[in-house]
Amino acid sequence: MVSASSTPRLPRWATAFGPQIVLALVLGVALGLAADALGGDPDTDPNGLMTALDTIGTSYVTLLKAAVVPLVVTAVISSIANLREVSDAARLAWKTLLWFGITALIAVVVGLVLGLVVQPGAGTGASAPAESYEGTQGSWLAFLTGLVPGNFLGLQASSTVTGAGAVATTTSFNVLQVLVVSAAVGIAALKVGEPAEPFLAVVRSALAVVQKVVWWIIRLAPLGTLGLIGRAVFEYGWTSMGGLLAFVATVYAGLLVVALVVYPVLVRLHGLSVKQYVSGVWPAVQLGFVSRSSVGTMPLTQRVTERNLGVPRAYASFAVPLGATTKMDGCAAVYPAIAALFVAQFYGIELDVTHYVLIALVSVLGSAATAGTTGATVMLTLTLSTLGLPLDGVGLLLAVDPIIDMGRTALNVAGQALVPTIVAHREGLLDRELYDAPRSGDPFVPEDAAPEGATPEEAAATGAR
Repeated sequence: MVSASSTPRLPRWATAFGPQIVLALVLGVALGLAADALGGDPDTDPNGLMTALDTIGTSYVTLLKAAVVPLVVTAVISSIANLREVSDAARLAWKTLLWFGITALIAVVVGLVLGLVVQPGAGTGASAPAESYEGTQGSWLAFLTGLVPGNFLGLQASSTVTGAGAVATTTSFNVLQVLVVSAAVGIAALKVGEPAEPFLAVVRSALAVVQKVVWWIIRLAPLGTLGLIGRAVFEYGWTSMGGLLAFVATVYAGLLVVALVVYPVLVRLHGLSVKQYVSGVWPAVQLGFVSRSSVGTMPLTQRVTERNLGVPRAYASFAVPLGATTKMDGCAAVYPAIAALFVAQFYGIELDVTHYVLIALVSVLGSAATAGTTGATVMLTLTLSTLGLPLDGVGLLLAVDPIIDMGRTALNVAGQALVPTIVAHREGLLDRELYDAPRSGDPFVPEDAAPEGATPEEAAATGAR
């Protein structure tokens, strides 16, 4: 009889989460190139490999988004109820919003400086759009009215007629509305007091169940990554950049400056380890890059913020969902600043100091106006319309938007984990032992993998086995 201890085990690199993600990225690129080489059009005539990669990638993002509503509802209600255990809850909320604004202002300044120095819109050789842009435009009124939920969960339904004459109905949700409803219920439960305890007990139990399901979904991330990056390679590639290469390079330079210089400096100024922050948030940044969805990545962002960076759950479950809808340094700060300058330079329009101040103001205050939307198109139209610049410029940049959106979303996610970490540290709430604990091969240590009462180091060692 062979003992369990002598049973052959797979090497660590084959079972650890990080290497699995890297391997999925490599395989995804290879399969994406193979799908492109097989021929076919991704939109009208996809080949079998294209279809398979697209199905895997979109199915994984759909899974993640399916977990968002129950996670936000249960986490926010529970966290608001738990805020009575956290001193000065109102101050925590205010400081969170303040740091959202501070980091957004720094990011938009980086974008403006790069846009003025590089001049990506001057002499691009690109042609102006033949037709006027008629897409969705951002507005402050739409943001304010969008805060009012149409139903309890902020669900929205739309119907379209297919080519065969059938009616297809799809449902979606507005995360900001879900957040508003959940906050209202949580505050009401807090005010009711003892009679609400049975309800809160059910919510906490539901939260534990949802978090377990989210953990299972996250473990499928390597498979989802393979499909998402493969689809990006055959669908977008790099040939679509053309004369807009300078613009794409400038945007990515801005994103990298914020991610690799600004964020680490802020972390270091607060006496925290940059290495621990980067390694802690990296799993969520990876997923944000390939999924292009801050909302879809939110379950993992919240998880690493709690389990890697040591932010208390009562605070993280409030700050991270709020950040996923309103904290977008990539989509709402760096990108609109550079894009606005690009459009002005492309059309030969001179901007003055007033315009630069307006860009900064819209970027700091306007993130919430894009909540629940995909990409940064709404934010860009809001910026251009505020400045009085041609909205046709939006259509000019749509060709390269998917390529840029990967980097934008990655920076969004990094910022959404950074601010709760800074605020928790400044308020003396950060678990420094957990923040400084050695990282295992997994994105974080499952709570049920560590023995009760274990230190963070022991928990990390347990999760690595």
